[in-house]
Amino acid sequence: MFESICKMTPGCETAVLEQTVQLAVEIAREGREGRKIGTMFTLGDEEAVLRESRPLILDPLQGHGRELKRIDDFNMRETAKELAQLDGAFVISADGTLLSAARYFNADSTGISLPLGLGARHMAAAAITRATKAVAVVVSESSVVRVFSQGQIIAEIIPEVWMLARESIHLDRPYVESKMGDLHIVACELPDRAKEDKKNSSQ
Repeated sequence: MFESICKMTPGCETAVLEQTVQLAVEIAREGREGRKIGTMFTLGDEEAVLRESRPLILDPLQGHGRELKRIDDFNMRETAKELAQLDGAFVISADGTLLSAARYFNADSTGISLPLGLGARHMAAAAITRATKAVAVVVSESSVVRVFSQGQIIAEIIPEVWMLARESIHLDRPYVESKMGDLHIVACELPDRAKEDKKNSSQ
């Protein structure tokens, strides 16, 4: 799944996307201080994402060295879990550095239609991924993790098997289901880039 998504998204590194989704799943499962929380990460096209957003509060990540803000660093991941309780989103660079936290996205959501039950956080993810080349990973307070690209939901990760019975799939395109460890993943069938290029060159 991660490779397919990154093939469709310039500047997306598979390992960084996988680390981001794993962090999102940990937040979905663990919550914080005994309650479920929701948050959002954007990955890649960071300059455009920063232009299309503004800080809600003084940025808690500002002023710290990039080497301390790597998504694969245990201490940074634990810090991100604490910061996830704040309103706003995280911005992650294509190379896996958490650049900013608690950001509000200004991207226009006009014309975006999402399934019933998905709120403002999901709308913001759709809008920012339509306005930029970033991928967004959203943690819902229902504990489902959704991945957005080009303004649409392209994958849903259900962390717990028992949730399958009560969660409906929100993908509006053909999808494939798979398991990765104890995760249940539902992802859109993304077009094969080689086939698409060949088709386009023959027209």
